[in-house]
Amino acid sequence: MAAASTDIVYPHEHLLGIEGLNPFEIQAILDLADRYVEQNRQDDKTTPILKGRTLINLFFENSTRTRTSFELAAKRLGLDVINISVATSAIKKGETLVDTAMTLNAMHPDILAVRHGDSGAVALLAQKVNCAVINAGDGSHEHPTQALLDAVTIRRRKGRINGLTVAICGDVAHSRVARSNIQLLHTMGAQVRVVAPPTLLPPAMDRFGVDIFTDMEAGLKDVDIVMMLRLQTERMQGSYVPSVREYYYYYGLDRAKLGFAKEDALVMHPGPMNRGVEIASDLADDIDRSVIREQVEMGVAVRMACIDLLTRNQARRVAAVDG
Repeated sequence: MAAASTDIVYPHEHLLGIEGLNPFEIQAILDLADRYVEQNRQDDKTTPILKGRTLINLFFENSTRTRTSFELAAKRLGLDVINISVATSAIKKGETLVDTAMTLNAMHPDILAVRHGDSGAVALLAQKVNCAVINAGDGSHEHPTQALLDAVTIRRRKGRINGLTVAICGDVAHSRVARSNIQLLHTMGAQVRVVAPPTLLPPAMDRFGVDIFTDMEAGLKDVDIVMMLRLQTERMQGSYVPSVREYYYYYGLDRAKLGFAKEDALVMHPGPMNRGVEIASDLADDIDRSVIREQVEMGVAVRMACIDLLTRNQARRVAAVDG
């Protein structure tokens, strides 16, 4: 059965971040994603409700997981999908972001999924195109669909988000996932902690409205969710941690550290994981505690919901103008 979004309201033209969304708009996306989770578990996973529409994946940074998830989500809704390889495109030859926007406009896509290494670049592109844009991660700024899929995962396992205590641990300074999750979890009524060495905390972290810890035992005490972050060495210039081995000893999640959390605390990681750096391998694979594989599954459903809502909203706006 096709999931219908006609009763769900998402009034925005784009999805550039979690910041600015209210609880009802976030819940609308989560509710529709829940429907798509069930559809994706059927033998026939396709619902060609958006046949004839086109999604372009424009990834300036590599990401097999996110790009594939967007592609699969779009195809299950009936869209045509174009993957632009930036490494071999005119963009790599010096074409500006504005010129890229003009080129894409001429192709008349319905939706763009864009990942870029610079914070704010996706928002700039959205100002220059005539279609809906989804931010698939921009610099250290935001990664909204990751936060949404994390929220679906938590809600399906815990039955709620409101009132939970979530610890976000690791490389907070370079993490767009952390920023989007902090925004979403606060908006939906969760208590948020960040746990990291001082060198991996961004400036003015206290303005984010989170409880800050530099010790895993204190930070994980009695939490409901432990969300580990990847150590993003590619974004680091200089020495942020003495060594990977020492980082794991103090901040890598193992069973001893998880023991400080609640007995039924869930373990999350946005991927890709560095096993033995951010998380012990046996814990990552523990089906009773880890929901990392579920996060991947929820990612397809969430991106289907976002594509569905944005594309339909675009069609309604066009109809209103024509009318």
